[in-house]
Amino acid sequence: GINAEYGVSTQSTGILWRTIRGMIPHKTQRGMEALNRLKVFEGIPAPYDKTKRMVIPSALRVLRLKPGRRYASVGRISREVGWKYGDVVEKLEAKRKEKSAAYFQAKKKLNA
Repeated sequence: GINAEYGVSTQSTGILWRTIRGMIPHKTQRGMEALNRLKVFEGIPAPYDKTKRMVIPSALRVLRLKPGRRYASVGRISREVGWKYGDVVEKLEAKRKEKSAAYFQAKKKLNA
């Protein structure tokens, strides 16, 4: 949804998109093209749920933040500013994780 008072998105995807937009020169041609290539999703949608996940160690919170530093998740901030669909996304993610775990067990059984 959009926060009518400020005209800004309250969805976690909108918040992330806007944050990234602030980091690139979005008024130049190069920046516009980069922003057009950016895709932001809540959860993992259908075509991407089958692809192999990658962990980027340099982006892990455990490695980047000093112990005791405060942090916030985008989902929590979204809910605080009025996003209503956090529970729906959590349910869908739980369902996807169940399917993913079943697939992994079947794959492990096949390779053993």
